[in-house]
Amino acid sequence: MSVLVTGGAGYIGSHMVLALREQGEEVVVLDNLSTGFRWALPADVPLVTGDLADDALVDKTIKDHGVKSIAHFAAKIVVPESVADPLGYYLGNTVRTRSLLASAVRNGVENFIFSSTAAVYGNPPVMPVPEDVPLQPVSPYGRSKLMSEWMLQDTAFAHGLKYVVLRYFNVAGADPGGRTGQSTPAATHLIKVACQAALGLRPQLEVFGTDYDTPDGSCLRDYIQVSDLAQAHVAALAHLRAGGDNLTLNCGYGRGYSVLEVVEAVKRVSGIDIPVVLSPRRPGDPAAIVAEVARIKATLDWNPQFQNLDMIVSQALAWEKRLANHQAA
Repeated sequence: MSVLVTGGAGYIGSHMVLALREQGEEVVVLDNLSTGFRWALPADVPLVTGDLADDALVDKTIKDHGVKSIAHFAAKIVVPESVADPLGYYLGNTVRTRSLLASAVRNGVENFIFSSTAAVYGNPPVMPVPEDVPLQPVSPYGRSKLMSEWMLQDTAFAHGLKYVVLRYFNVAGADPGGRTGQSTPAATHLIKVACQAALGLRPQLEVFGTDYDTPDGSCLRDYIQVSDLAQAHVAALAHLRAGGDNLTLNCGYGRGYSVLEVVEAVKRVSGIDIPVVLSPRRPGDPAAIVAEVARIKATLDWNPQFQNLDMIVSQALAWEKRLANHQAA
């Protein structure tokens, strides 16, 4: 019995692969390598290179590896890009998820862990935001993920598929052992970009919007360390295998930091006064979003280990140094 990890050669997916392997799980990865890397995976983890829309390939992968559970990470994730290319996001995130769900049903997959996002909330009416507030995404990215949630819920009702949806907030940091991290060259994650600026890999850091209704005018976000996030997925899978109910859960720490606070943390940890350019707001960015985490704490056996911003920044900085050496080799 194997777990199929889609997008498993990417940032979050590769951490999930490591977490599953540490639990003794058999794992197979399906990735088109558009933003992932074979070297991010253990050498003995099988990688199927291809597209989720290739029904024959997905069916064969599930059958050949005896897949009974899927952790679905493969997606397009850049909010401003989704505003400029909405059809690309509905194709990449919604249509391809529909194809994957159809393959799961055809081949008797039992459990499905879906990588969703806090972007489904838009500008929530309360903070921290609980899972049951009205869902009003403000970007095609958020809408594409919400559509996928709906498809998963309907598929589960019709076909008995068991699922957990994890709506996670701003993912950051890297594997504490230095085995993998955020490696996409054009990534837009704030902490990664700030660390690159600290190392001179970018000329400056651009802060988008300083006139939001937040304490310092910059966007407020809940930053969750990537290995903690992977462990939440492992806990979700254990919950389903034990006969647990279908769930939709926020995955964050319940603590927000502003963009400018993050910048100060990177300066503090790196010891470098990185150049910062203040720019206008980007379309699709909510002012503030922080997770209400009571539900995940009550339902999953999940104990995050890295709830410290400076620790997360230190991990990200160490990974950027390691990545730069890897690329130079």
